[in-house]
Amino acid sequence: MCGRYSLTATPEEVRAFFEFVEKPWFPPRYNIAPTQPIATVRFAHGARHFALVRWGLVPGWVKDPASFSLLLNARAETAAEKPSFRAAMRHRRCLIPASGFYEWHRPDAGPKQPYWIRPKAGGMVAFAGLYEEWCDPDGGEIETGAILTVSSNASIAPIHHRMPAVIAKEDFASWLDVGGVSVREAQALLKPAPESLFEAVPVATRINSARDDDPGLQEAVDPVVATPEEKPRETGGKKGKGAARSPAAPSSQLDLF
Repeated sequence: MCGRYSLTATPEEVRAFFEFVEKPWFPPRYNIAPTQPIATVRFAHGARHFALVRWGLVPGWVKDPASFSLLLNARAETAAEKPSFRAAMRHRRCLIPASGFYEWHRPDAGPKQPYWIRPKAGGMVAFAGLYEEWCDPDGGEIETGAILTVSSNASIAPIHHRMPAVIAKEDFASWLDVGGVSVREAQALLKPAPESLFEAVPVATRINSARDDDPGLQEAVDPVVATPEEKPRETGGKKGKGAARSPAAPSSQLDLF
């Protein structure tokens, strides 16, 4: 799945790559987290348009968003059938500009190791996205979005079994054309990225905190190696007062993954 990603390209670079009408300004983001505003590109009235939505899709039929589970990702294989995503797959497909994404890998023992997964050649990619509009009883409106995911390709699978669906630039028009391209045809564009597209860089666990958002988050570090003390101990029965405790649980931010 995808629970953190980055967009560090300049507004001008993003506009040139996606060819939308607006000329927005936004700062580089190194640690985009759920519920934060995310950039999207959609097609309407004969042109592509830039729009910010909240990350965490809320279907229009939800009565109380506060009691509804946060939908960060939608599985590409079933999105067209699920009530939460079915309408958006038909009517509200979008592109989500990204410089790369983060994923966490847990080895046989020890803490999770975060990886910064970026295009080998640099530049940007476009994640396949969905957006929805939710209206409250008083007439207030909020647009929310989710990232579609697919099975990981062979290079990413050792880290995590899912990855964002990447739409190739030559397929932007087809993915965004909800009027002329059927759901079945659009779904055919959702597939694992080419093996040569991404490289994975181990980074520090500081990425776990959504409060941190700076270039240092993407600097390479040595991967975490479990020490003998970190491996689970066999107690052979119930823990007593003097029983050794298991290693502390990772940050709750990692529960998203």
